[in-house]
Amino acid sequence: MADDKLTRLASPESAIASYLDELLHTATDTALREEVVAPQKPAEKPAARPEPPQILREKPAVAVRPMVRQAPETSMPEPKVVATPEPEPAAPPSRPEWSEQPFECLIFTVAGLQLAVPLILLGAIHRIEEEIRPIPGSPRWYMGIRPDRDQNLRVVDTAEWIMAGRVPPDARDNYRFVIRLDNSDWGLACDDVAQSFTLKPDEVRWRTARSKRPWLAGTVIDQMCALIDVRTMADLLVRAEREHHLDLS
Repeated sequence: MADDKLTRLASPESAIASYLDELLHTATDTALREEVVAPQKPAEKPAARPEPPQILREKPAVAVRPMVRQAPETSMPEPKVVATPEPEPAAPPSRPEWSEQPFECLIFTVAGLQLAVPLILLGAIHRIEEEIRPIPGSPRWYMGIRPDRDQNLRVVDTAEWIMAGRVPPDARDNYRFVIRLDNSDWGLACDDVAQSFTLKPDEVRWRTARSKRPWLAGTVIDQMCALIDVRTMADLLVRAEREHHLDLS
């Protein structure tokens, strides 16, 4: 019985289902898992009142004036009271600006996982007709370059980027499209794309914190799929490119 259970958990379908459950739980249960309240610091003991500086006198009964040939006369500096600046409150993550009004949305699939992207930030959809040119020494999530007469597109293995460690072995073989992120040089490889539809803001369960998976803007309630924050995703890819010192020219 235990061996059967392990076999089921090791299958690609179970890995995808497990990841989808975790992904949706991350997006929908932010109050418990994402909104981590900073622990209260223990009440600090009041600082001891500083003792007034002692003025040393050579002869208590005689007032001594400083001599000219000694150090220049200076007045005893008054003790400075250094005010501890109040820490600035962390700015709460704001929802994307496109989320304030109804917006068109496109669902696409990656290794059995459904993801959604706002059409307003979808640069283009390219069909994979030729092999993506790989870059030697690149990380697993980076497929390579898709040459184009207008712009070379950096193609991301979306399953590896999003589901690292839980990717079915043949996931890359099923990619047929590349979705370009806004006007960036990055594109997400995917299996298939569906028709677009209109989403109202209240039809999305928005995340209020982005400490984990910052690219995840929220969950589309009816379709129960993850909604991508396109600009954050593109920024993360640019940062990863710098960290890995990728030569993508």
